[in-house]
Amino acid sequence: MSHINKEDVNQEVFDLYDDYAHNRLDRRAFVQKLSLYAVGGLTVPALLSFLMPDYKGNIQVKADDPRLKSGYINYASPKGGGTIKGLLSKPIDTKKKLGGIIVVHENRGLNPYIEDVGRRAALAGFVSLAPDALTPLGGYPGNDDAGRELQGKRDKGEMEEDFIAAYEYLKTHPDCNGKVGVVGFCYGGGICNMMAVRIPTLAASVPFYGSQPAAADVPKINAPLMLHYASLDTRITSGWLAYEAALKENNKKYQAFIYENVNHGFHNDTTPRYDKAAAELAWQRTIDFFKEKLS
Repeated sequence: MSHINKEDVNQEVFDLYDDYAHNRLDRRAFVQKLSLYAVGGLTVPALLSFLMPDYKGNIQVKADDPRLKSGYINYASPKGGGTIKGLLSKPIDTKKKLGGIIVVHENRGLNPYIEDVGRRAALAGFVSLAPDALTPLGGYPGNDDAGRELQGKRDKGEMEEDFIAAYEYLKTHPDCNGKVGVVGFCYGGGICNMMAVRIPTLAASVPFYGSQPAAADVPKINAPLMLHYASLDTRITSGWLAYEAALKENNKKYQAFIYENVNHGFHNDTTPRYDKAAAELAWQRTIDFFKEKLS
């Protein structure tokens, strides 16, 4: 609801939403706790509608953008879900082979925001693949709550294999120059770190507010990293100090940015946690990094 301003909403409301979005609160408990903040003109339905993603009004690059060739493909993931669907996008007028970018969704499947990010990556001059880890369960179901529930039913290890298989598929794709990086958000940020540990030939990894790998796994990382964190996201950002110490100790190449006064999910422009300045800066840094590492 447009009459609610982000500035008028208590930070604890955003923290509650974070707990809800990461399955630490069920919907009933979430609504119950929200009612504590429904004061003045703020009703619980108004707060709920303010917090939920708006996929109609906030897509930056539409599915039928004439500058892109974008459509669904299926790729084999024998160690994971068998066959996985993904959105493959590239600039329409490209003559040469391009660097590849895997775009990894949050904990709710390939929703319209992540598809949009895949198209943005293609528009920046790459061939991008945004897999849907919910494919074996019928794919992203059309809303995030059901998507989260479905993703919770998949085996974590098999989902990891699905993204490793996406890397293998894109690396040998005729439109790709063989250099493939990965960018991911939330759950996808954790997958970026996992791929950096498990894929020696990964060309670049850019986790947005992703959970960190075990310190014992850091020596296996070859890919240069660019890490984006939110200062208000204490749940994830608190793990950064130990991760950084391990990266330094093992002489790994990394750059890290902590964006002040922004929440987990600050890049997601379909929810009120979005912070335009931080999101645009982080995305520009990401694209510049990929241009350097994937060409």
